[in-house]
Amino acid sequence: MVVDPSTLDLSLTALFAGWAMTDEVQRRLTEQGFGDLRFNDGVVIQHVLAAPLSITALAERMAVTQQAASKAVADLERRGLLRREADPADARTKLLHLTEHALAAVTATRVLRRELQEEIEAEYGTERAEDARNLLAAVIGRYGGGDAIRARRVQPPR
Repeated sequence: MVVDPSTLDLSLTALFAGWAMTDEVQRRLTEQGFGDLRFNDGVVIQHVLAAPLSITALAERMAVTQQAASKAVADLERRGLLRREADPADARTKLLHLTEHALAAVTATRVLRRELQEEIEAEYGTERAEDARNLLAAVIGRYGGGDAIRARRVQPPR
């Protein structure tokens, strides 16, 4: 059975549009030399970007076990996206920091997302794009997602 995207409900349309745009960002990141990045890396990076934090704090923010957070951190360290440094307040605690490569990837991603927004506006009109964004932002707020976004604590649905 073939499904036409125009027949999908709003939640699936928004989800799949976000995935399509994210896939395009990933494709362009690869072209710019960031092919080592994965979408899920952003789940960890969003927390460390706000401020250096311990693995324990990361696990709490991500609502996962410390073991799961440690595994994710080890992978990001191995790929040169995170580094650990002693906490100046307590040398026994190690704080996670983004590497220059990770910070460059964050910058590149922000630029690419802005470019995609501009492309959508050029093709469909600024007002129409803004109306779509405002509607989706309102839906996020209606279902309680705004606080998680503001606090950089976005979680996939359970």
